[in-house]
Amino acid sequence: MMVRLALAALLAVALVSCATSRSPIPPVAEVDLPRFMGDWYVIAHIPSWPERDAYDAVESYRLGPDQRIHTTFTYRKGSFDAPVKTMTPVGTVVAGTRNAVWGMQFIWPIDAEYVVVDLAPDYSRTIIGRSKRDYVWLMARTPHLPDAELQMAISRIKSLGYDVSRLRMVPQSKRLQ
Repeated sequence: MMVRLALAALLAVALVSCATSRSPIPPVAEVDLPRFMGDWYVIAHIPSWPERDAYDAVESYRLGPDQRIHTTFTYRKGSFDAPVKTMTPVGTVVAGTRNAVWGMQFIWPIDAEYVVVDLAPDYSRTIIGRSKRDYVWLMARTPHLPDAELQMAISRIKSLGYDVSRLRMVPQSKRLQ
């Protein structure tokens, strides 16, 4: 009985440590959803499994009449010559976040956390993160960023608690057809 109690106490401490080791990632103060809609080139990312070898990756958002964010993610797997692949998750704004936190649903009923953590005032560049610090996306309205802006964005990603050695630069050639 004592061994079970000791193990339960140890497990509880471990779970609390895990839960508090990563604080929620801070969102931007507000996102103007209509202005955020449109095409975003993925410049760099710590990718999820399907996009780990993406080329020409573009995330496109469209605000539906139901206020859900209809998303089309297009990319080529492994090379610029590969066929275009498409994923179509749907985002839902989390209430009370001023449009900066979304649940992104790839498979019903699971909503993945999607947090706008950085956004240029002119909506030309954004960083999307997660509290787990497992995935991150640096995106821009153009397929390439000037080096100084890229380095500033990478520094911002690092300041959010990400291991930037895991960042992958996404090869971009041209707009997908």
